[in-house]
Amino acid sequence: MSPRGNFRVAIVTDDALAERIRPLLAERDGYSERRMFGGVCFMIGGNMCVGTWKEALIVRIDRKERDSVLAEPHTRPADMNGRVMKGWALVEPAGIESDRDLESWVDRAAAYAATLPVK
Repeated sequence: MSPRGNFRVAIVTDDALAERIRPLLAERDGYSERRMFGGVCFMIGGNMCVGTWKEALIVRIDRKERDSVLAEPHTRPADMNGRVMKGWALVEPAGIESDRDLESWVDRAAAYAATLPVK
């Protein structure tokens, strides 16, 4: 498959994940979203909160909790094209298969993003 074909598959999958995330955040104060990093980024108060990236969920985390978050099943460092983002974690598709698991990750990231100064 060509690189373009792979990108198209990722966009379709990311869009499906974004459709699952949207109702979990849409009613929160300061909610917005935009396309970034080849996926959809969801924000609270102008701060990035969660996003879709290559079938995975990228979640904003408190850097102090990074080690404990990365010890959880189906998580790994957020490595965006060779650059690890320290305040972020990637949750693999297996970790967000159920609506309950997805909601838990989104709630955690939104709670943290809400503590940050509004932009």
